[in-house]
Amino acid sequence: MGGQPLYILAESSRRTHGRDAQSSNIMAGKAVAEAVRTTLGPRGMDKMLVDSSGTVVITNDGATILQEMDIEHPAAQMIVEVAQTQEDEVGDGTTTAAVLAGHLLAQAEDLLESDVHPTTIVEGYHEAAQIALAAIDEMVLDLEMNDETLHNVAESSMTGKGTGGLTADQLAKTVVEAIRHVEDDGEVERDDVRIHTKVGASSNATELVEGIIIDEEPVHDSMPRHVEDATILCIDMDLEVRKTDVDTQYRIDTIEQLNAAMEAEESELRGYAKTIADSKVDVVFSTDKIDKRVASFLADEGVLAVEKLSNKDARSIARAVGAKRLGSLEDLDSADFGHADSIRVDRFGDEELTFIEGGAAAKAVTIFVRGGTEHVVDELERALNDALDVVSVAIESEELVYGAGAAEIGIADAVRRAAAGIEGRKQLAVEAFADAVDVIPRTLAENTGMDPIDALVALRAAHESGDVMGIISEGETGTITDPSKYGILDPADVKREAVESATEAATMIVRIDDIIAAK
Repeated sequence: MGGQPLYILAESSRRTHGRDAQSSNIMAGKAVAEAVRTTLGPRGMDKMLVDSSGTVVITNDGATILQEMDIEHPAAQMIVEVAQTQEDEVGDGTTTAAVLAGHLLAQAEDLLESDVHPTTIVEGYHEAAQIALAAIDEMVLDLEMNDETLHNVAESSMTGKGTGGLTADQLAKTVVEAIRHVEDDGEVERDDVRIHTKVGASSNATELVEGIIIDEEPVHDSMPRHVEDATILCIDMDLEVRKTDVDTQYRIDTIEQLNAAMEAEESELRGYAKTIADSKVDVVFSTDKIDKRVASFLADEGVLAVEKLSNKDARSIARAVGAKRLGSLEDLDSADFGHADSIRVDRFGDEELTFIEGGAAAKAVTIFVRGGTEHVVDELERALNDALDVVSVAIESEELVYGAGAAEIGIADAVRRAAAGIEGRKQLAVEAFADAVDVIPRTLAENTGMDPIDALVALRAAHESGDVMGIISEGETGTITDPSKYGILDPADVKREAVESATEAATMIVRIDDIIAAK
């Protein structure tokens, strides 16, 4: 090339390769994991996140923290995806998954500095993950999925999370009752359990409503506010004067013509109300607009109507009351209508909520969450969602393991024992995987005020002697004891998902040796 430089990338592009690229990625992953590590466990702390507009989020939920942090580094974003995948798949264990991924990267960094090839690390991590999954299978407990067991699962999920004035025990009762209400022969339709939040009362006012709550009010003040044994019509159409599809103009020359046009319009609108009233419908839910005159006619007939519902709310109501969503009022049939024991409109401050209770066709329930501030109800909602998810997973999988770090100690021990039979440098990667898993009980001990090294040594010794031990928060500090005494249980799928997603993210990052950033 005559000594002239050859430019392949644009001048605005930046390239980092080799050890520098690996270090950059690993450092970013470790930083993200460290950001959420202090939130782990019953004594975990909360994070306050403030965005550029001044919106404040206070939480210790791993997935929420990582989403709100607005992370840009591509490798760090992979750790965020680990937490999000964990949230989507099993609903809990997001912090565990993110922390485990970060420490797998930290262990990989030490191996890279010892000249272990990235491919060897990847192979070792994947083999260790399979050993870990087999260990989880062996730790599955033989427990009956009764209300007490599910209560322990729900309470374990919410321990350490912000629950306002309520205890995790109180919320766990509500969660189990809600899930049992929608359970059908070991299957749970999670969408049938909704959460509705409203600021303005103590969190002790949180209750379970056997039905649906919507943040809407009647379209006319004269409509009834309480209907018992309601017949319900769900429609996806405007109840107003029909409009043509083309632009048209009408010429009116006399008062008689104007009166005739107005009477025709009035007759059409009154016809909508009469059709509904003649069908013995008590309540109308519409996703579209209801003309004020139609609303007035319906009020005269004693019909309650709600307009402009979201598609999600309309679908939930139709499922709950057993109604079909209709696009026309022609040929109405009683088979198309839904039924509910009660529909009432209650006022909360300046707003009104509509309660649809006792749906005929589906076992839909709503947890009505109250709290003194927006931050309280938001954190309560996150805690309840996690608990509902893990209880659903527990019912469907029927596989539970002990929590409090006991499962992780068992996983790490199984991986270490298997590492002795693996040849070559891959053995180092398998042992490093076990050391990374130890970060969970070590962090639990640290967050409860215990010496993490002493706690880890004691847990390993107990496991070697055949005892199942975990770290329990008791009094001012933590203690090492049998988690079964406290009913600390986690679904096995939470542990499996954390191992799989953390391993996949860590191995993907370790394999990267070149970063090309272009504007």
